[in-house]
Amino acid sequence: MFKDFSDFKNKLMGKRVGILGLGVSNLPLLKLLLANGITDITIRDKNPDPALKEEAPDAHWITGEDYLKDITEDYIFRSPGIMPTLPELQQAVANGVQMTSEMEAFFDLCPAKIIGITGSDGKTTTTTLIYEILKKAGYTCHLGGNIGHPLLSDLENIKDDHIVIVELSSFQLMTMKKSADIAVITNLAPNHLDKHTDMAEYCNAKKNIFQFGATQTVFNLENDITKEFIREDSLSFSLKQPVDKGAYLQDDILYFNGTEVMKRSDIVLPGIHNVDNYLAAICAVSTLCDLSYVKEVATTFGGVEHRIEFVRELDGVRYYNDSIASSPSRAIAGLRSFRQKIIVIAGGSDKNIPFDTYAKEVCQRVKYLIVMGHTKEKIKSAVLQEQPDFPIFEACDLADAVRLAREQATAGDVVMLSPACASFDYFKNFMERGNLFKEYVNRL
Repeated sequence: MFKDFSDFKNKLMGKRVGILGLGVSNLPLLKLLLANGITDITIRDKNPDPALKEEAPDAHWITGEDYLKDITEDYIFRSPGIMPTLPELQQAVANGVQMTSEMEAFFDLCPAKIIGITGSDGKTTTTTLIYEILKKAGYTCHLGGNIGHPLLSDLENIKDDHIVIVELSSFQLMTMKKSADIAVITNLAPNHLDKHTDMAEYCNAKKNIFQFGATQTVFNLENDITKEFIREDSLSFSLKQPVDKGAYLQDDILYFNGTEVMKRSDIVLPGIHNVDNYLAAICAVSTLCDLSYVKEVATTFGGVEHRIEFVRELDGVRYYNDSIASSPSRAIAGLRSFRQKIIVIAGGSDKNIPFDTYAKEVCQRVKYLIVMGHTKEKIKSAVLQEQPDFPIFEACDLADAVRLAREQATAGDVVMLSPACASFDYFKNFMERGNLFKEYVNRL
C-alpha cells in the first residue's frame, strides 16, 4: 500500500484517516500521524481508555456499541483485535475504504531485513532467542510486534543494516500482503477458534508470513500442518529425526546441517519444547551469524516472563508462572517440562478448543488439578471422563486457587499456573493474570 515513508505521508495528507481501536499497537500510529501533520483523524473504539483521549483531543471520537457503523474514512487502520471479517469492515472495503494496520504499514516502510516468527506455541520464546543471538553476534536489532512493542514508533531509528525481529499473531497476519524476509512458523494447532471462522482461516492467516516473497522459510517438520509448507529451498527442524537442510536433535545434541551446534544440557531453559524453540532459532540465524553465538545465549538465557517463569520456593515447594499457556497445546508443553507430577492451576475464558487431548496429559502428568474461570466445568468434565477419580479442586478465583495449591502441596512439589485458556474472563490479558499470580504467591 505504501512504497516508502514519503509515499505514506503523501497518501494520507489531507485524507480522512480512521483508527479502529486505540490500544498498544495504534497509539504510536496516532502519534506518528499527528507528528507529520495528518490531523483529520477519527478514532473508533468501543470502550476507550479515558486517559487516551488526552492523546488526541482534536480527533473525532466514535465510541460505544456502534463504533464501527458507517465507516466513510479514506483509510482505516485496524487494531489486531478487530477482525477484518466483520460485516462493517467488509462493507467499508466494498465502498472503497482502504483498510490496513500498524503492522502492515511497518512492513511497507521498514528499510531493514525483517525476521518474522509466528505459530500456535513457542513464538515468543523463539522470537526472543533470535533477538538475543543476533545481538550477541553484534547486530543492531529491534524487537517487537505481538511480543508487546509496536515497531512503527521505532521507524526513524531503524537503518537498512539493522535487523528487525517481529512476532506476528494470526490477527496481524490476516490482511498482510507482504511477507517477512525470513519467515519462521514454529507449529500450528487449533487456537483462537473463538474468533476465527474455522481452522482453515487461522492457518491461511499464518501462511501470509511467507507467501508474499519471503527469501528464507523455516518450518517444523514434526507438525502435521507446517510440514506441508516445506518446499525445496526451506529449512526445517525436528526433534525426532535428522534433516538434510536445517536443525535437529539427535542423542541429546543439537545439529545444523549435520554439524554440532551444542548439547541439550547447554540449554538452561527447562522442557523439550524449548529445544524445539532453539532448533527454530538456529535455522533463522544460520545465514546471518556463526552458530557459536547460539550456545553462548543458551547457557545464560533464563527465559521470558510468564513462560514457565520461576516465582519462588516456599517450604520446599517451587512455584512457576506459565500464564502464557493460553491454549491446551501450550499447556501440554509446560506439563512435559517437568519429570515429576505437578500441581496445576488451569482455566479461563473459552476459545472453543476441545480439552480431550489435554485431559489425557493431565491424567499422566498432574498430581492435583485446580480449576477456575469460565472453563472450569469444561476442563473438569474432560479430565473426569478420562479418569473418573482424578483429584480436582474448584477455586472461585485466582487467589483462592493459589490458596488451594499451597494447602495440597508438600515439600518437593511444583505448583504451576498453566491455564490452557485465554485470560479474558477476569483479566485484561495473560500478563495481568501472571502478575497477579506472582503477587499472590509472594504474599504466601
